[in-house]
Amino acid sequence: MTGTLFIVSTPIGNLQDITLRAIKTLLEVDFIACEDTRVAGKLLKSIKPVYEKLFGMPSSDYKLISYYEQNEKQRIPQIINGLKNGLNAALISDAGTPSISDPGFEIVRECVRENLKVVSIPGASASIAALTSSGLPTDKFVFVGYPPHKKGNRTKFFEKLKFLRGEFKATIIMYEAPHRIMQMLDEMEGILGDIEIVIEREMTKVFEESLRGQISYIRKHFEKKPPKGEFVILFN
Repeated sequence: MTGTLFIVSTPIGNLQDITLRAIKTLLEVDFIACEDTRVAGKLLKSIKPVYEKLFGMPSSDYKLISYYEQNEKQRIPQIINGLKNGLNAALISDAGTPSISDPGFEIVRECVRENLKVVSIPGASASIAALTSSGLPTDKFVFVGYPPHKKGNRTKFFEKLKFLRGEFKATIIMYEAPHRIMQMLDEMEGILGDIEIVIEREMTKVFEESLRGQISYIRKHFEKKPPKGEFVILFN
C-alpha cells in the first residue's frame, strides 16, 4: 500500500492560525519536507504540547528533510520512493500554503504522474487573507505572484497587468519584497497611472499594516517610513 503526500498550510505569522487538522497531520506523518528545517522545527516544537493535550497521546518523533528550490529535483525521487514504500509525508513551506510562490508544484505533479495520493490540508494564505480584507471586489481575482527582477521583464509584466485589468475587470493580487517596493510603485504608476491600490504588510503579525490610496500617497508613506516585512499588493 502506498503512502499519501499531504500539502499542509502553516501560519503566515500568527501561530494560532494553524488548524487542528494540520497539527494532527504534521505530528503523525512519517516525514516532513520543509523549506527550512530550523523554521519547521520551531513550529513543530510549539504545536507538540497542543497535539498531546488534544489527542491524549504522546506525539512520535518527527523527521524533517529540507525541500527548497535549489534541491527540489534531487529530493523528489527520495520523497516519491518513500511514498511508494507506504510512508506518509507532509510538505510545508516556511509560511502559508506550499506551492503558492513557494516550492511544491513539481512534487505534486510527480505524484500525479505516479498515481500517488495527494491531500491538501487548507489553511493560511497571504493572498486570500489580503483579498478578503482589502475592500476590493472578490467575485473575480487573479494572483500573479512576484514581478520579475529584470527591468525589461518587469515592464512587460506591468503592461500585461494593464491589459488584464482592463479586459477582465478582476482584482489583481501580487507579492513584492520590501527592498523593491519603491521601484514597483514607480513602475506601476508609469504604466498604470496613479491608480488606487491596497497594500497589506506583515499580515497576522504584530506590526500588521493596511494601506489604501493612490500610488503617489503610498509612495510618500514609505518615503517617511522605510518599507519592511512581507507585502501583498492589490488593485482592480
